[in-house]
Amino acid sequence: MTAVAAPLISVRLSLTPETTLVGQLDGAWWPESRDLEAELPPLIDALEGRFGRITRVAVNPTRWPVVPHKVPVTGHTLHVGWFTEQDPDKMILLSYTVGRCDLLVIPPETEPAAAARLMTAAAVPGSVLTAGVLMSDETATGRRRRDARSSEDAWATDGGSDLPPLRHPVVGSRMILLRGTPGR
Repeated sequence: MTAVAAPLISVRLSLTPETTLVGQLDGAWWPESRDLEAELPPLIDALEGRFGRITRVAVNPTRWPVVPHKVPVTGHTLHVGWFTEQDPDKMILLSYTVGRCDLLVIPPETEPAAAARLMTAAAVPGSVLTAGVLMSDETATGRRRRDARSSEDAWATDGGSDLPPLRHPVVGSRMILLRGTPGR
């Protein structure tokens, strides 16, 4: 009889380096879905090497349609609690050995470029930015990027073109003439 191995599920996770300053967050997690029961086991498996046996998780229920009370993970049961007062973009994990791990939770539907920026920002050692601040900053950044792209597209479709190159390089209020360029 042959044993069938469970499919390997990758976890999109970014953590601060182990020997760094303590900050507001210990990293970021970008789940594939909003199904906590399916998403938590691979996350816990990925974190237990660094944080020890994780026994409890606290979430804000506004981001999760169903919050199970218990989730079976490798070797034990994980207790899940929810608190409406908690930052909806943060997950708190509690362990016997390390104590606490705070992760920014990036919504599953986030665009990959935005998720990459958030994962990098959340893993900055000693950062004082909270999960809510990182998410609102990224929302503003994404909006500015979309507006800039749409402005460039509108300019190009309305017959606009790039400005011609300057004849003389201009620095501040001075003009610098280059040798070999005609006239003054």
